[in-house]
Amino acid sequence: MRDVRDAVTEFPGAAPLPGLADAWHWSPTPGIDFAGALSADGKRLLQLSSRDSYDQDLAVSTLGFAREHEDENFVRNAFIGSLDGFQPPAGLRFDTVVGIAPEVHRFYRVEKPELTEHVRLVFPAYACEFSGEETLDEAITRYRMLGLTDLGRAPLPFLKMRCANTRTRGRSTNQGRGLTDPQRLGTELRAIEGGAGSFVEFENRHGKV
Repeated sequence: MRDVRDAVTEFPGAAPLPGLADAWHWSPTPGIDFAGALSADGKRLLQLSSRDSYDQDLAVSTLGFAREHEDENFVRNAFIGSLDGFQPPAGLRFDTVVGIAPEVHRFYRVEKPELTEHVRLVFPAYACEFSGEETLDEAITRYRMLGLTDLGRAPLPFLKMRCANTRTRGRSTNQGRGLTDPQRLGTELRAIEGGAGSFVEFENRHGKV
């Protein structure tokens, strides 16, 4: 495709993002905000998206961290890379920046398909949410689960689980342990009471079962 900078500055309403060079903000509709910055080599767009939660200072710090540490961010996992050490603006608890590869997000696949492969989505996040070992399918699931466009969200720790309940006859349908959330884990643990032979097996982000 042609120059990434040109593609971004053509977005309706795109304006320079104060506080960060080669970066822009645009909002296609009230409550939906995008902020993006060129990668250090100028070949990619690092983009943050938000819904009813945009924070300019957080966008600047997230994009700046993502640009400075882009290669390091994806060294463990090419699909969903995360890097801790992030320091957000005062009052926020994020400690990590996550990067989402084009194979996972498929952003712009309809309106600007030629741009998709040149975009990495980046968001403030929490270290407890990623294992670093996610497959492509797991990265897609995790991306959809986390609600990353809510820039005021609480952590959703990484968790994989399988279970079988002899009393209700409910059981996991996937092979092995599947990604879930702590609320579902609590529900399944309570549900096995009184069911002889039932079990709930779960795994944390360090692979401990």
